[in-house]
Amino acid sequence: MSTLRIQLFGKFSLQRDSQLLKGLAANKEQELLSYLLVRRDRSHPRETLASVLWGNTSTERSKKYLRQALWHVQAALEAGEPTGTQLLVVEHNWVQLNLQREVWLDVEVFEQAFATTHDRPGNQLDASDAALLKNAVELYKGELLDGWYQDWCIFERERLQNIYLCMLEKLMGYCEKQSEYEGGQRYGSTILSYDRAHERTYRQLMRMHHKAGDRTGALRHYQRCVAALDEELGIKPERRTKELYEYIRNDESTEMDTAASASTPVGVSLPDILRRLKQLHSVLAGLQERVHRDIKTVERTLDKH
Repeated sequence: MSTLRIQLFGKFSLQRDSQLLKGLAANKEQELLSYLLVRRDRSHPRETLASVLWGNTSTERSKKYLRQALWHVQAALEAGEPTGTQLLVVEHNWVQLNLQREVWLDVEVFEQAFATTHDRPGNQLDASDAALLKNAVELYKGELLDGWYQDWCIFERERLQNIYLCMLEKLMGYCEKQSEYEGGQRYGSTILSYDRAHERTYRQLMRMHHKAGDRTGALRHYQRCVAALDEELGIKPERRTKELYEYIRNDESTEMDTAASASTPVGVSLPDILRRLKQLHSVLAGLQERVHRDIKTVERTLDKH
């Protein structure tokens, strides 16, 4: 029995044993198969399928078109295959997928990765969970069936895109916890390419840039956040975003104060502590120099009097 490999993210693609299967050229046949694959966990009444795919025609015609499409899909998928290995199970009133058929489907792998990790935030993922999500987001080559605008497709496209963004956010949290700041920043940039006004992502990016020693980059993301929220939503940043900005701008950090103590905080590496101590030393040196200048200024003023 051959292996089917089906890609629904981006452009529809169907392969059998690494060779493109060209028997499904008609858009409606591709749509029928795609609909069944995306909603593969249930049986579908034939009347429902006919209405969803050919709703702009009469009931009689829609049923006829469904019969023809089912025949073409079956013929394309089952050509040369052993009896009993069909992907579609077509009954008098119902149509469903044969879930025992060996099929690799990008959407299925994608959804399984999310189901495995959906109950844990990014900073609680282990390495195997993170690897699962990294593989899943790589499968997202583009929106579901890019270029299709049927109502059911738009609904599923938005659902899967929300899952994609959620997984990216989990990976950001994982990367921040593991001090993999460059990777986390890439995931954050991808989120913002879909949702320019996603304030929580800006905060994560600000934190990661700051932890990586890029204070300027952190402050720049705040300015981008302010502009995006104003232009997209007509609102100002939340208080916690402003507080994070002030904390970074002034280089004040509770973590730095803690790092200066004799104990080592859980989850903070020694290189991070050293970097933060150096930052604190630089801030204190600047303050000392400023105080020294102010003292000299006051002394000169007093001498004149």
